[in-house]
Amino acid sequence: MIYFVYAIISLITSYLVRGNLQTDTWITAILIFLGAFLLDRLIFLSTRKKETILALFVGILSGWILFSVYTSAFPEYRQYLIVIFLILLPLSFLSLAIKKSELFSPLYWVESFRRRPLIGSKKILDTSVIIDGRIADICSTGFMEGPILIPKFVLAELQRVADSSDPLKRQRGRRGLDIVERLKTEPEANVVITETDFPEIKGVDQKLIELARRLNAKIITNDFNLNKMAKIQGIRVLNINELANALKPVVLPGETMRVFILKEGKERDQGVAYLDDGTMVVVDNARRMIGKTIEITVTSVLQTTAGKMIFGRYTGPEQNF
Repeated sequence: MIYFVYAIISLITSYLVRGNLQTDTWITAILIFLGAFLLDRLIFLSTRKKETILALFVGILSGWILFSVYTSAFPEYRQYLIVIFLILLPLSFLSLAIKKSELFSPLYWVESFRRRPLIGSKKILDTSVIIDGRIADICSTGFMEGPILIPKFVLAELQRVADSSDPLKRQRGRRGLDIVERLKTEPEANVVITETDFPEIKGVDQKLIELARRLNAKIITNDFNLNKMAKIQGIRVLNINELANALKPVVLPGETMRVFILKEGKERDQGVAYLDDGTMVVVDNARRMIGKTIEITVTSVLQTTAGKMIFGRYTGPEQNF
């Protein structure tokens, strides 16, 4: 309705000035109506309206300044300069704001000047990988290059978990906050707490995906659902569990190894052991060896989605260590 009012106002103004309504007046009124409607839709679709409006203002102001300068120098090209500086330039700023709204946020530039430059792509940490804690050990080794971003909305979620009435959740939340403190003091990690948020987007996972898309960053997570959602939307994901599985020692059939038989297996005469990294070892003929360390021969290795399983056979005498 408001766009129709704009058009009526332009018609009334033209009638009062000229004394009649000419064809170009009607065309101008229609263009005003369509232009206002289009700008309102674009701003409405933007996830960060303040930055979008600021970008449009900067585009119009820059356009007027450049238009004034070039019109004085080239008055014969006035009609072309109107299109370039008063229409195309503001629309270009508006398009840039919709795609990269953080460029028009003062906090973005403050963070850019504060962070120290490092080679490597940006990586965003989610709640699960912070609570897991292994990311701090990885960063301390120096393998993690590039800025490591922790969004404020992730910290807010950690705080909510830490304030939970459930003792287990409360412990996990406090552990996550402790890991954040450790990361901030880790000399090998370039950790940045980013203020960027998307109030219009519900859910931390969707916010992480949107932030990664805008910053062309990767997400580090242990969350299976977030992993799938991000990959479907073209966001690169680094999974700590997958990294841990990839770094497990390679065991080949025919090799021997020593294991401690912890409990009995599901099948007859089976024993079960675990390696230091948590890998399960199922040993045939080892049920009677529960509570003892024995030497076994590896028969096969099975890679599953949950990790690696090793199968072996015990043939030698009992060994106590």
